[in-house]
Amino acid sequence: MNAPVLRQWKDSDLSPFARMNSDSEVMRYFLARMTQVEALETMTRMRATLDQRGWGVWAVEVDGEFAGMVGLNVPRWNLPFSPCVEVLWRFRNEFWGRGIAYAAASQAVEYGFSKVGLDEIVAFTTPPNLRSIRLMDRLGFLRDTKADFDHPAVPEGHSLRRHVLYRKRKP
Repeated sequence: MNAPVLRQWKDSDLSPFARMNSDSEVMRYFLARMTQVEALETMTRMRATLDQRGWGVWAVEVDGEFAGMVGLNVPRWNLPFSPCVEVLWRFRNEFWGRGIAYAAASQAVEYGFSKVGLDEIVAFTTPPNLRSIRLMDRLGFLRDTKADFDHPAVPEGHSLRRHVLYRKRKP
């Protein structure tokens, strides 16, 4: 396996991207799986952000195949620690457990600090998402237990509302 490549989105990514976002295991810690239309809208938005800003959420390619996405995102919600830039990732499950998420997210974090000039990057997820929490730890993010929060996009009373916050300062 070659190192993952972070790149601009291609039209040919839509089909595997939509399949990934409709997979119940991949989307386990999200409110809902995406429809084909939602996947297209999301991909179009990420593509436009990369074109306009020069950074954002990239498609990840491994050995010529679409593996998932990773990148830097400005959350659309007013979070208790806003303004901020988060690192995020999502991969097709056949690419799990191979170090690809770590390698790709490391590239995105390094880009955020060295090219974008960020002083801090955050990462957050719901507490049961241990796979992502382990990745945050491995990437050198530190848990900010005083800043755990209820996600404003998740309805009150929903099991996914509570989120844990991790931070990483520029080295």
